[in-house]
Amino acid sequence: MTATATTTAFTVRSGASRQLAGTGTLLRFALRRDRVMIPVWVAVNALMVLSMPNTLKGLYGTAAERADLMRQMETNSSLRAMVGPVFDDSLGALTAWRVGVYAAALAAVTSLLIVVRHTRDEEESGRQELVASGMVGRRAPLTAALLTAAVANGVLALLVVAGLAGQGVAGATALGLGIAGVGMLFATLAAIFAQLTESARPARGLTAAVLGGAFVLRAAGDSATTDGSSVLTWLSPLGWLENLRPFAAERWWVLLLVGGAAMVQGLVAYELAGRRDLGMSFLPTRPGPAFGRLGTAGALAWRLQRGSVLGWSTGFLLAGVVYGGMTEGAADLVGDNEQAREIIERMGGQAGVTDAFVSAMVGMLGLIAALYVVASVLRLSGEESSGRAEPVLAGAVGRLRWAAGHLVIAFGGAALIMLLAGVGFAVGYGRDAGAILGACLVQLPAVWVIGGAAVLLHGLLPRGAVAAWGLAGAVLLLGWVGPALDVPQGVLDVSPFGHLPKLPGGEMSWAPVLVLTLIAGVLVAAGLLGLRRRDMTT
Repeated sequence: MTATATTTAFTVRSGASRQLAGTGTLLRFALRRDRVMIPVWVAVNALMVLSMPNTLKGLYGTAAERADLMRQMETNSSLRAMVGPVFDDSLGALTAWRVGVYAAALAAVTSLLIVVRHTRDEEESGRQELVASGMVGRRAPLTAALLTAAVANGVLALLVVAGLAGQGVAGATALGLGIAGVGMLFATLAAIFAQLTESARPARGLTAAVLGGAFVLRAAGDSATTDGSSVLTWLSPLGWLENLRPFAAERWWVLLLVGGAAMVQGLVAYELAGRRDLGMSFLPTRPGPAFGRLGTAGALAWRLQRGSVLGWSTGFLLAGVVYGGMTEGAADLVGDNEQAREIIERMGGQAGVTDAFVSAMVGMLGLIAALYVVASVLRLSGEESSGRAEPVLAGAVGRLRWAAGHLVIAFGGAALIMLLAGVGFAVGYGRDAGAILGACLVQLPAVWVIGGAAVLLHGLLPRGAVAAWGLAGAVLLLGWVGPALDVPQGVLDVSPFGHLPKLPGGEMSWAPVLVLTLIAGVLVAAGLLGLRRRDMTT
């Protein structure tokens, strides 16, 4: 090698090193900031997967029951659209069938939140400018964000492999790597959108929209075929996971597809990051109208959160249609299986199987609505910590008016998305519209209690408000896994959802509804009182 070539190679390596300077420090800082969020989301996801083998063993304990399940899935397109096709009757394969798509979707959500939080959120708040003034390379923040997402997905993969190894090491490895791979695929996609957009909201919204589109494509493809061979299924990263076929003659080459796509997206994100200035974007935000319409704090809150409300509303409406369309098929699938009947009745009440199934699905939508209300309430924390709240409060706007604008969106938005879920469910089911709407709306007091807890945390412990995600995750885990694991009723009652009447089919009881509404009101009042008395944080 000539001296010129040696010098060139050294210059390239030095340049690359400068681009990544400070990555380790930023990674440690990101893991410290997310020391609550990442463990909670990973634990919820892992427990959802690892609880399935025992649950399925109780539901389909014999080879004949599992074979009958496979036959029914071949003829039930609505259930295939929801959870995908079954490729084998082993407990491991049934676990991958039942929760694989949802675990991958949850990993994708976790990953996109992590990446946007540590890239575009940091730039938007101005903190990244302070960090960049030190010994920090141009691509170090993006690298640290992707590594943080990789740590979360890696831990999740290890937990899945270790927990399911008893069902087959190869299948457990394929499922764990597949879930983590989908998570990293959406992490790199979020990294691209973080470069393209000027703020964090559209970056999260666009990535979430792609995830929703991936779910719709997979559902459409799986409803049309019984073996995941549809072109629509192959167009979806979630479809790639099911075509990996964990525990059913694994197709290892699909992992190359997932890894290659994630790598290409990562390279695109790195290239974009090197071509723009800090705080800038390739798709700048459109200028507002010449004469502003943001005359109140509530109008500003609506402007900031309208995209989120629209996205959640659309998602709940479509979910209601899907769940409603599969109601009759789900009742046929349960058939004479007493264990399945008991689990559905424990989730949805002691009414007929169809009413119990509707109640259980509505309850699941209520649990997911709790995630919306937490995200919407914690928008207050984002506005406060970024310093954007200060100019608003410097004018003729008090703290309570400022907070009330966001809380109306949070609590009113929860009512809206549950109402739309009921409308979608009634459309998909084609009957009992009034009963289904009532079942959806009766979930609101429990959703509001979770939102009230988030308000309380923000008002009293603003730096610990992120713990509201842990509360929402714990409630989601109890509602999703608890009935299947035969958790004692006393433990299930820790969740506010455990006290709601089981509608439709059950008896309406107003006492728990009113008590939960009162508790939510007290929590909100206490949180607002704390916000009024404490210093604002930055």
